[in-house]
Amino acid sequence: MTTAFRLPAARASVVLLLALVLAACATPFRAQVSRFQVLPPPSGETFVIEPAEARNQGSIEFQTYAAAVRQAMEQQGYRAAPDASSAQLVVRLDYGVGPPRERVDTRPGAWGAWGGWGWGPVGWGGWGRWGWADPWWGWPGWGPGWGPEVYTYTVWPSFVEVHILRAADGTRLFEGRAQATTRSSDPAFLVPRLVEALFTGFPGNSGQTVTVRLPERRS
Repeated sequence: MTTAFRLPAARASVVLLLALVLAACATPFRAQVSRFQVLPPPSGETFVIEPAEARNQGSIEFQTYAAAVRQAMEQQGYRAAPDASSAQLVVRLDYGVGPPRERVDTRPGAWGAWGGWGWGPVGWGGWGRWGWADPWWGWPGWGPGWGPEVYTYTVWPSFVEVHILRAADGTRLFEGRAQATTRSSDPAFLVPRLVEALFTGFPGNSGQTVTVRLPERRS
């Protein structure tokens, strides 16, 4: 005869409640954005987008990310040129993800037969987020004497760089970089988010690095 394990009713209710809270309160995507610029206010200037690195020339993936930059530029008041010969501005785009890095962190353990609930880093729905911390993390078994757990996980640095040049003489008018370190290694998720962060508050104060937080989207 098999006996099914059941959490105590009170504990099961709290677990369900916390799961719902964590699902509703997603951690925002965070990027560090640095910008240097001498851009005049936009007045409908035309632009083309080209890869900063020759390896991306003709790449379908590059064109996908260039479309995100094109949309951001148009929202700022610029206009996409039909071809390079009629463009007043050249926008050079570069991006990358990796290599991976290992991080070491801790999470609280249980500290009593029924322990307690508190505010701290949790693992449900996302590493390194802050929410209601379960002291029973790392079950099986209940009991006193557990201390914090030490664990490792992999993160990937990612970046997007955009340079805007005057087409007539190659003068640089804008240099911007957005970077983040996350547990995602998917450029299709990361690069559009970094583009969005880079153009948040565009063109920004020259020489200033700011933290930009965007609502979380699932990859």
